[in-house]
Amino acid sequence: MLTSPLNALRTKAAVAGSLLRGPAATQKRFLSIHEHLSMGLLEKYGVPVPRFVAAHSADEAFKAAQSFSGKGMVIKAQVLAGGRGKGHFDSGLQGGVHLIKTPEEAKDYASKMLGQKLITKQTGSAGRVCNAVMLAEARPPAKEYYLAILNDRTSQLPVIVASNQGGMNIEEVAKDSPDAIITTPVDFEKGLTKDVALGIAKKLGFSGSKQEEQAAETMIKLYTLFKERDATQVEINPLAESKDGEILCMDAKLGFDNNAEYRQSEVFGMRDASQEDSDEIEAGKVGMNFIKLEGNIGCLVNGAGLAMATMDVLKLNGGSPANFLDVGGSANAAAIKKAFELLLGSTEVKAIFVNIFGGILKCDLIADGIVSAAKELNLKIPLVVRLQGTNVEKAREILKNSSVDVVPFEGLDEAASEAVAAAAK
Repeated sequence: MLTSPLNALRTKAAVAGSLLRGPAATQKRFLSIHEHLSMGLLEKYGVPVPRFVAAHSADEAFKAAQSFSGKGMVIKAQVLAGGRGKGHFDSGLQGGVHLIKTPEEAKDYASKMLGQKLITKQTGSAGRVCNAVMLAEARPPAKEYYLAILNDRTSQLPVIVASNQGGMNIEEVAKDSPDAIITTPVDFEKGLTKDVALGIAKKLGFSGSKQEEQAAETMIKLYTLFKERDATQVEINPLAESKDGEILCMDAKLGFDNNAEYRQSEVFGMRDASQEDSDEIEAGKVGMNFIKLEGNIGCLVNGAGLAMATMDVLKLNGGSPANFLDVGGSANAAAIKKAFELLLGSTEVKAIFVNIFGGILKCDLIADGIVSAAKELNLKIPLVVRLQGTNVEKAREILKNSSVDVVPFEGLDEAASEAVAAAAK
């Protein structure tokens, strides 16, 4: 991630609440699907896209390229991460996106991409394996635009975020040219009307009335997809006006609300677990959100806000969190044990910091789970625990009377400082 995968678009005040595929800052993980699957969904909604074909082997890529009848093509590694074009494969191949002309080139590039890990600024050094490539018709753009449909927390409405500076990193556009970002709330009852869509198209500056009409119709179809498919993000970068005057979605990144899985079976059937961390999948099975980071202090908390605060205070004390792990409000002993197993699965973790504010999730239940997990897993690294909230005194007694070597704290800053010191030993 996408996923992945984009950071929050904060530069312009009007877009400050809009989140583009947020990473560790999000409490809920959302489904992302590969580009060729996203393009297929766009086609179902009548959205204009270049001709494309997915391939899962070098021979398939060769045959697919033959069907383009000698026309120029783009071959793209299908990996759920941004920055593919500037990434590199662990095999040494530079770039996950290449312009090609012949079936032989398609086969050659596919053989170097498939089964290899693509490393981008979003994947980190671990990279993500490429199990498919997409061949797409090369349609040289006369002008590139950016378009995204998102949920805006500030207005509590869907918003259209658009710019006439497409084909580049939208965060950089927002930072360097905030006035180039057009943000338009969409009335949830009325939906995206033709007048509103046309207004956005005119502001973007398409070359003529025909192109404005096509762009407006494309926006309306994209919004229909957004609403009907319970999407959290529909991002087109670039939305292009081709040299022959057609409006085309050249690249698509779609995200979907996991809460809607029960009514979006087709979409969730497109999930590619190979693009996800196995530990994150395991955590999800017991209702936890787990995201690996690169530090050495394992964090176990409840609530996304507390998780972010915990990571911040560790940083302020000179430490580095190894993960984002939110056990939620309904964790039990089994979940706590699983959480410890996930934390201890990394040899980089030198201390564990438990920071719980008990409400629905009572502190004494957490304390029991901590004691049980530490004993069963024969915990050998330092354990720092800070509990506040419901039944906290009872929880402290449980920890005090156990045989587990635990350092209890009441204050967050003091606890974080101890966790940093313990990890450094």
